[in-house]
Amino acid sequence: MKPLPRTARAYIVCAALGAGACALPALLPPSPTPWATAGLLAALYALCELPARCRLLGRAHAGSVPPGPGSFFPVLLAAALLLPPAAAALTALPGGLLARVDEPPAGWRRTWRAASTALAAWAAAHTAGALGTPAALGTATAGPDMRHALPGALATALVFCLVLTTLDGGVRATADGLPLRAALRHGPLGRALAPHLVHGLAGLMMGVLWRSPHGPAAALLVLLPMYLSCWVFAQYHRERAAHQATIRALVQAVDIKDSYTRGHSERVGHASVLIARELGMDGDRLDTVRFAGILHDVGKLGVPTRVLRKDGPLTPEERRIIELHPEYGHEMIRGIGFLGEARDAVLHHHERIDGSGYPYGLRGEQIPECARVVAVADAFDAMTSTRSYSRARPVATALAELRRCAGSHFDPRMVDALVRALDREGWQTAVTADEPGAQVPAPRAPGPRTAKTQEPA
Repeated sequence: MKPLPRTARAYIVCAALGAGACALPALLPPSPTPWATAGLLAALYALCELPARCRLLGRAHAGSVPPGPGSFFPVLLAAALLLPPAAAALTALPGGLLARVDEPPAGWRRTWRAASTALAAWAAAHTAGALGTPAALGTATAGPDMRHALPGALATALVFCLVLTTLDGGVRATADGLPLRAALRHGPLGRALAPHLVHGLAGLMMGVLWRSPHGPAAALLVLLPMYLSCWVFAQYHRERAAHQATIRALVQAVDIKDSYTRGHSERVGHASVLIARELGMDGDRLDTVRFAGILHDVGKLGVPTRVLRKDGPLTPEERRIIELHPEYGHEMIRGIGFLGEARDAVLHHHERIDGSGYPYGLRGEQIPECARVVAVADAFDAMTSTRSYSRARPVATALAELRRCAGSHFDPRMVDALVRALDREGWQTAVTADEPGAQVPAPRAPGPRTAKTQEPA
């Protein structure tokens, strides 16, 4: 177990002291805290966290992802809409301290979770109060003013999300030694924003029902569909994790067999994503392109190791053998349903725009778009990586070669997209020889069908 750095512990202590200072006014007289509402919401949030801690109920989560504290953020957002800021912060503390923790150090993690959610609830309650949202929720005798309540609830959820993710970036930076900008950039803000806004709407529903003639009992019904939706979402993440494990296992098998190109698959996947983003792909399509890039050489598992690791020029017979790897790869993964279009990319990533590629000699638009993306990413990484049989070329030289072959070997759109992406984000070249310190010999002489820009596999 890696010990928690002192800076991270100091950061958590400061957050805990800040949360305590925010919640303290709710405990000091004269306090306007509506204790019935605050106590019920705090107990409800804590109660929602208990099933994951219970041994008997925890078994129900075995092999799956527990819903987690995010499932119950509507309770905290309802508290931000219904209570003064200090009382809203107070409602987060018991549940945060009782939350399930799967990794050590448990005490520090629970303290951090309680402190960060309390600070986020305090900031969200200040936002709601400044926008007049609590008054817009209505009363037992007057209905809600949704024109004012809805924007206020969304703003409250937005502030809650921003504070929580900013604090999370800080603890990641101190715990992992990352620059703050990098920790924030790779943090959960993009993934968390939409769920938090949905939680804000659920919190608004709870607040409106809480103030209605039906009272708190009706407000609690909002949590059931929210919990079920979060459970479904957790199951989706479990399935996605299984997909990732399948991909990792296949890539590790390729790397073990062809250690000359270790790391090549991951870099091709990354370059493919850069191209796809420039082309406007997103969501599931982006995942498909990434899977295609990572798995494009999985067919090497069917190629004899002596051919893959040969240092000299390939004979015509050896070249015919190695050119079978796209078909081998397609056959290996065609039964994996979630890969979708990635299967076609694995089969056709060595086709060329002018029809001189393999295995089927497709040309132009006959080649699947995903395969055209991977072809450019594959050639680019092959040129910019130092291996046991070839020296790396500078990025600028590799891009110039891709431009030269655009329209004959590669789709010009894909080449242009890669150039734009690298101009903006750059590229980290890597040595992928079998031994990092090994001497690199002269490049392997190309065979009759090998383009200057492409490795034979």
